[in-house]
Amino acid sequence: MKNKILIVGAGFAGAVHARELAENNYDVTVIDKRPHIAGNCYDYIDKTGIRVHKYGPHLFHTSNKEVHEYLSRFTGWVNYEHKVVVKLSDNLLVPLPINLETINLIFNKSFTNETDVRQFVNTLRVQKSNIINAEDWLYDKIGEKLTNIFYRPYTKKMWDLDLTEISYSIVKRIKFTFSEEKRYFPNDSIQCLPDNGYTDLFNKIYDHKNIKIELSTDFQKSMLSGYFFCFNSMPIDEYYDFCFGHLPYRSVKFKHDILESDLSSGHVTINYSDSSIFTRETWWHNIANHHVSDKNLYIRTVEEPCKYEDNDFERYYPVKTADDKYGKIYKKYKSLSEDNMDFIGRCGTYQYLDMHQVINQSMHSVKKWISNNV
Repeated sequence: MKNKILIVGAGFAGAVHARELAENNYDVTVIDKRPHIAGNCYDYIDKTGIRVHKYGPHLFHTSNKEVHEYLSRFTGWVNYEHKVVVKLSDNLLVPLPINLETINLIFNKSFTNETDVRQFVNTLRVQKSNIINAEDWLYDKIGEKLTNIFYRPYTKKMWDLDLTEISYSIVKRIKFTFSEEKRYFPNDSIQCLPDNGYTDLFNKIYDHKNIKIELSTDFQKSMLSGYFFCFNSMPIDEYYDFCFGHLPYRSVKFKHDILESDLSSGHVTINYSDSSIFTRETWWHNIANHHVSDKNLYIRTVEEPCKYEDNDFERYYPVKTADDKYGKIYKKYKSLSEDNMDFIGRCGTYQYLDMHQVINQSMHSVKKWISNNV
């Protein structure tokens, strides 16, 4: 009995826990309510011959060499540096994050170096001594005009909240270089993708004699009696029957269009900074190793954010408000800790995490648990 471990959720948190436990001679069962492994990273080759990420683009980027080396046990890599443009209301496409070219186009300037751009942007800033919300943080960094063009309409669509209502932790991830840098993740030294896709990577992580996977399987509390310990990535509020109320998430509906001509202009991601209901479009064939076979077809995916209740309770992004009201509810749930269970992953810990952060958390927490249970 002490050797049997249940893992709820077959995404990155579950996969890393499962592999580490299996390699330490634990008998691991992984369940997932979905009919596939890989969680929100699940990808597949569409009838167009193009690889598509079912739950939106997942782009691996990190400066954590330990995480990259860990995953390299299970996949080769193809270099890919993500770039994004924003379609403004006049259909002008400009780079994002805001860089030298963006400033020149918006303000009809002709800057040629980062120093001059920074000096100009400093004249736009509304300096804030006390950062309370996302508007404060953005006004302090880039001023009112750039904030209202690039972030206020997009944020309203994405979160159904104004910048004054959301936590600045959501936007502080944004990097501004004000140089000619066009990469979306300019500060990350490692930017690449699994050479055969994420699903293949997960298949190899789970390929161990001590791991059993059961898909299309809902978690039931009665299952716990058959295991020594459970690592649970299901929503923590759902596990506790919402006794302190719901922890809300934003979700996304995906609209896929198959086209006979390439209308992407070479772009992968085009954000919409307008009043439409959509936030961005993705052209999958422009991502490295995604145009697997050429069938003279193209697929464009357009995203519409929504409440998770309106999308079959698909939870993508935990809602972080400026007053942290939901964070306070989460802490109540966390206080109901159980000796035979740890909550893991985005939904289990109600955190807004990138892939490399989930992997890093999981690597270290499961190793600590194993050392404490020798």
